[in-house]
Amino acid sequence: MLLSKLLLDAGLDEQDLLSDPEVTGICPDSTRIGAGELFIAIEGTKKDGHQYLPQAICEGAAAAVVSKKAVLDGRIDPNISAVPIVVVEDTREASARLFAAWHGNPQKFLRIVGVTGTNGKTSVSRLIYEILTRAGKKCGLVGTTGCLSHREPLDIRSADPRANMTTPDPEELYRILAKMVEDGEEYAVMEVTSHALALSKTAPIDFEIAVFTNLTEDHLDFHGDMETYFEAKKRLFSNCRKAVINYDDKYGRRLAENIKVPVHLCSAEGRETDCAAEDIRLLGERGLEYKLVSYPLRLRVRSPLCGIFNVMNTMEAAVTCSCLGASASDMKESLARFSGIEGRLEKLRLPSDTEFSVYLDYAHTPDALENLIRAARSFSGQSQRIVLLFGCGGERDRQKRPIMGKIATSMADHVIITSDNCRGEDPHRIISDVVAGAVDQASFIVIEDRREAIEYAVRNARKGDVILLAGKGHEEYEIDSRGKHPFSERALVREFVEKYI
Repeated sequence: MLLSKLLLDAGLDEQDLLSDPEVTGICPDSTRIGAGELFIAIEGTKKDGHQYLPQAICEGAAAAVVSKKAVLDGRIDPNISAVPIVVVEDTREASARLFAAWHGNPQKFLRIVGVTGTNGKTSVSRLIYEILTRAGKKCGLVGTTGCLSHREPLDIRSADPRANMTTPDPEELYRILAKMVEDGEEYAVMEVTSHALALSKTAPIDFEIAVFTNLTEDHLDFHGDMETYFEAKKRLFSNCRKAVINYDDKYGRRLAENIKVPVHLCSAEGRETDCAAEDIRLLGERGLEYKLVSYPLRLRVRSPLCGIFNVMNTMEAAVTCSCLGASASDMKESLARFSGIEGRLEKLRLPSDTEFSVYLDYAHTPDALENLIRAARSFSGQSQRIVLLFGCGGERDRQKRPIMGKIATSMADHVIITSDNCRGEDPHRIISDVVAGAVDQASFIVIEDRREAIEYAVRNARKGDVILLAGKGHEEYEIDSRGKHPFSERALVREFVEKYI
């Protein structure tokens, strides 16, 4: 594709180009650049791509995209290069638009639902996907547990081996959306993180509906404070046609006051909204039921999903799908049949003579950890212990670690504090941060090695114990200073049950 055509399709400003070469691809990494490709210089948190421009040109880059700020700062002289230099305001946003254009702007051929929030994104997205699919709508899915097109998984490979990315980078994201279009999909449901919004990954997408689940403390290592975190989430709602918002959340109420599109407000706490959950009944391990009341939708919802938080998750999914034309019967049937997502309060199948139960959950924020323990309490007897095993991720928000330590030790009967994706950070330091929040007289033990911690939990389990393995959920890997390597909690639990029980 000619460079001029690519820039035009990406909607970038008209440029005075030294020449108009044929571009063979796009690459934001000078170490992977191929001959004839367009190099995008991105200023990251640790490295500035502009300093690698000479290397990219030596490797055969046909042209380069740089930021106006880099030119003004004197980091780039756009007149000294032998290849065309495209100057833009924001190379991250330009990257998203260029990759979208390279793949034929697939976002224009899909009705895309974006789901954002600290917790619940995966559950709400998957519920929406299941309802739409049952309603006969051709739908793809992009999220934490993977991507689906034509109901088949798509391979996602991050350039960073120590990343676990919910919203893929533009290089992958628009290739995925293009595959959905090729497969004949008409809808796509996408988890949209605050990082993705702050870094303009979804800038080319006009969302059909944006869904807000909640906002609690997380990612402050990246955003700095809750206000900046909220502002990042809010960006999704400036680029959508309609919104569905959790009005029980204080940030949801703020958001509702500051957006200009039609909005459906959802409440499970009796607030005055157009969508409400009434007569809520929590049925322990059998799930929940409630009456969903909105206009024009009135529905008795029954779901096998446990926990009060799943009332809001199922309600937001139903309201979103109602806006997209799904029938009440499609919603009712889908919600009644959908038994859960891998790694989200997932009960492991163990031999019938096992006298305790083990659940996997992705909870890795204070709010999610609290919700997990409350959910377990709701279906366990008074004599049953809640045994919680968890850790906190390395190179991530330190502020939440003592908070999670306090929640864990004040709410669970016994806590095993361990590692969880320490990445390049010293696990001793992470655990020390967690232990600093432990309440006095709490029953807890520190076992740094997660494998040994799981073995301890199984070996010392008592009759009736409810063991919660929190933090990893669906993940089948551990990330440490050596990189990402296989680590299956399911396999380990079965191994230790067979060994000790």
